[in-house]
Amino acid sequence: ISTFYNSFFETYRVGLKQIGPNFIGLENYKTVLTSGNLPKYTANTFFLWILGFIPQMLFAVILSLIFTSSRLNLKGKQFFKTVIYMPNLIMASAFSMLFFALFSDGGPMNNMMLEFGWIDEPIRYFAYTGTTRSLIATMNTMMWFGNTTILLMAGIMGIDASLFEASRIDGASTWQIFWKITIPLLAPIMAYVMVTSLIGGIQMFDVPQILTNGEGRPDRTSTTLVMYLNNHLYSKNYGLGGAVSVFIFFITLIPSIIVYKFTMRGYGKKGGRK
Repeated sequence: ISTFYNSFFETYRVGLKQIGPNFIGLENYKTVLTSGNLPKYTANTFFLWILGFIPQMLFAVILSLIFTSSRLNLKGKQFFKTVIYMPNLIMASAFSMLFFALFSDGGPMNNMMLEFGWIDEPIRYFAYTGTTRSLIATMNTMMWFGNTTILLMAGIMGIDASLFEASRIDGASTWQIFWKITIPLLAPIMAYVMVTSLIGGIQMFDVPQILTNGEGRPDRTSTTLVMYLNNHLYSKNYGLGGAVSVFIFFITLIPSIIVYKFTMRGYGKKGGRK
């Protein structure tokens, strides 16, 4: 509420003196929306989220099916579950610093490929849009696919085993069981994963901030909405930061509701399939 209120005022500092707050109506919103930066940074944010979310879900679904399969009866499940969850325990800032060091111009990745003769000169990973975005997406995937796998495993283990047995007796294939039983009954878990991932994706900050040194390079193609907000927190007019915050709130709320409604369609009021 305070952020929404302050977005209608102009407040800035001149030296140690604070000027304002002066009521200016929708001027902060007008400035933000007409600057030309907001659409670009919104597109960057959603693109980076999708780029990391798709492989995250693919890995999580495959691993959760493997770990819960009674036919495979995989040994050492607890060990593997611990291993895949470990990246989630590492601070994003520490993970970002590790990747920054690995893929810098004089980092281990370039040195190794030069040593083996695979490249003639160091690859400037952070000088190209594709490689920078790919590294950001890879980090997000590595940090969160373990958490998603655990959630999907819990959902699969909560499905009545008699449903799978009955479908096999009726002659259903593994693929049919997956699409007709597993996926529909995992809808609540899927909705939770997608909504929380979307919220986290829109709030993406530390990974691109550290990897690009806060510049969103190259050419601001890795600048996210929260990085844009962070820049306004140090601007002369604090009200602009409030306007950006309100925009981020609605850009998070609306897609989250749409994703939830789309994922949960077909479910009754009591939580069962119609």
